[in-house]
Amino acid sequence: MHDLTLFRHSGVHLHPETALIGDAGYQGIWREHGHSITPHKVTRARPLTPEERQENRALASTRLRVEHVIRRLKIFRVLKDVYRHRRRRFALRVNLIAAVCNHAIAGTA
Repeated sequence: MHDLTLFRHSGVHLHPETALIGDAGYQGIWREHGHSITPHKVTRARPLTPEERQENRALASTRLRVEHVIRRLKIFRVLKDVYRHRRRRFALRVNLIAAVCNHAIAGTA
């Protein structure tokens, strides 16, 4: 399923002031959420301007850090696969995994 379609069907509600940074799969999300940032799209009829290229590069740099954190979290199978445990404990497990990842990052810095 397409990223934007999945987001629309998920029922997730974001605060109107929350900034949302998405990849090219979320083109058009600004219709539902005004504070969203996605890369500029290039077409044959309209190539990117140097300013748009620079904005895309800055956005990619920001997203890269986020993707690295997601990769660190997905090393843990409980977040990678379908969650089959008690729902009540999910938030606790996510917080513990985030703490382990943060501790590992702090230890390498």
